[in-house]
Amino acid sequence: MPEISVPTYEDLMNPTLKALKELGGSATVDEIFNKVAELMELSDEVLNFIHNPEKGGRTEIEYRLAWSRTYLKAYGLLENSKRGIWALTQQGRQTEKVDPKKVSRQRRKELREERLQAEQDDTDDIDEELNWKEELLQTLLKMSPDAFERLAQRMLRESGFIQVEVTGRSGDGGIDGKGIMRLGGLLSFHVIFQCKRYQGSVSAWQVRDFRGAMVGRADKGLLITTGTFTKDATREATRDGAPAIDLIDGDALIEQLQQLGLGVKTEVVAVQKVSIDHNWFLEL
Repeated sequence: MPEISVPTYEDLMNPTLKALKELGGSATVDEIFNKVAELMELSDEVLNFIHNPEKGGRTEIEYRLAWSRTYLKAYGLLENSKRGIWALTQQGRQTEKVDPKKVSRQRRKELREERLQAEQDDTDDIDEELNWKEELLQTLLKMSPDAFERLAQRMLRESGFIQVEVTGRSGDGGIDGKGIMRLGGLLSFHVIFQCKRYQGSVSAWQVRDFRGAMVGRADKGLLITTGTFTKDATREATRDGAPAIDLIDGDALIEQLQQLGLGVKTEVVAVQKVSIDHNWFLEL
């Protein structure tokens, strides 16, 4: 079976421009497709060649025409509406032919610039996120020990715990409070928690000490810190044969506070701006 030669998206650029001119300057995708097929005298084999035989659906010529329209739009010759109508811009109406290679080079250049801008925007978003998280962390570090324990109590209550109490008694093995976590109204777990306002890392021996204090008094332990946990501490918390201890580090704590809206207000700002393109009407 001979190989079917389908025009490239660059080959289709000038026929697309000509098709729109003959169609009065605007047309649907189907109208452009039919007019281009007529102008280029494309065979049924070319028109019916499927882009991805495994998935079916769109033909290869439809796929490449879509890219051709996209490149011409980026070049300033076409525009499209939300209803799927494609039209020639003023520049497009004044352009008889284009150099497809030049159009492609211009579009690739714009894509590189868009990617660089997107990377910069992502960096800005990351910087903004780091800024508010760092601000919140510094605020937590300035809290008194009692206030931080009350914050942990409120957070646990908002997260579904009941009968949450702050004990904070000296000589109690560092246990700062206790509560009951109910799951689906059927199961309940007695949990004790400890709060550590640290800038550094909680070590494995601190996890072991906390476990020693909780044995026989609760089903699970919860260790909350504004800092981090060493790798050894993380391994110790999940050590086989020992009562499980869940760890909440500074990042997880901040995310939980944001999610629960405790001292953190998140606003989604959407701005709709409507402007009139007077030239668009005058240039039709």
